[in-house]
Amino acid sequence: MSKVIVLTGVSSGFGQRMAIRLAERGHSVYGTVRKPCEVHPSVHLLTMDLMDPASIKTAVDTVIAEQGRIDVLINNAGMHLGGPIEEAPADLFSRQLATNVNGLVYMLQAVLPVMRGQGGGTVINFSSLGGLMGLPFQGFYSASKFAIEGLSEALRMEVRAFKIKVIVINPGDFHTSNTANRTNVVKPGGPYEAQFERSKASYEKDETGGWDPDILARKLVKVVESRRPCNRYIIASFTQKLGLLLKRLLPISLFSRILGSFYKIP
Repeated sequence: MSKVIVLTGVSSGFGQRMAIRLAERGHSVYGTVRKPCEVHPSVHLLTMDLMDPASIKTAVDTVIAEQGRIDVLINNAGMHLGGPIEEAPADLFSRQLATNVNGLVYMLQAVLPVMRGQGGGTVINFSSLGGLMGLPFQGFYSASKFAIEGLSEALRMEVRAFKIKVIVINPGDFHTSNTANRTNVVKPGGPYEAQFERSKASYEKDETGGWDPDILARKLVKVVESRRPCNRYIIASFTQKLGLLLKRLLPISLFSRILGSFYKIP
């Protein structure tokens, strides 16, 4: 059965691949972008700013006017800040948290009334492995994803009575434009520069050698079309899933040393 889907952040990366795959399956896909661009002839583009609730309302109203409903909301859009916590400029870490958390909340507040009124729906929130473990030199990114984890857990209970499902996606390393688009800030010659550069080289190598994002896009199609989806999908390599298991089993001091060594931190 064809569904009406609103998907944020479709100009590149996961969002673009997911939008195309869902449209190819016959779903009515409305993808949001900050600036006009080309994605796919079957994807309806909505120019929208996640930081502007008024523009979000306009976008949602457009979908309702054309389709009369919204079956699935996929909160994918976000930004990624890299660098030491101590040296992060206030405007950048504020934008990191505002984009990834506030923007998601604004989308929920605009779409949930629609879903309640129509008797149900599905919300899919994109978190990360960084939402399940704190990543060095990606602290504010992890903080935003931890927030999404908590919001999703609370929301799942709040909207259960309205037959609205809440699903969390935790991707591992994928080869996307996220690596090139990440905003990295470190003080030249500062106390963190050497550590940060080693760490960045390590995780960028893993990202550029990561899975094709089409793997995630195809998985998401199955999630959207499933009658009984799970609450969470961790789409990552065996090694990355093992890391999550080790965090649960090991003392935090030992796990931190293991994770730190992975990120080339002495």
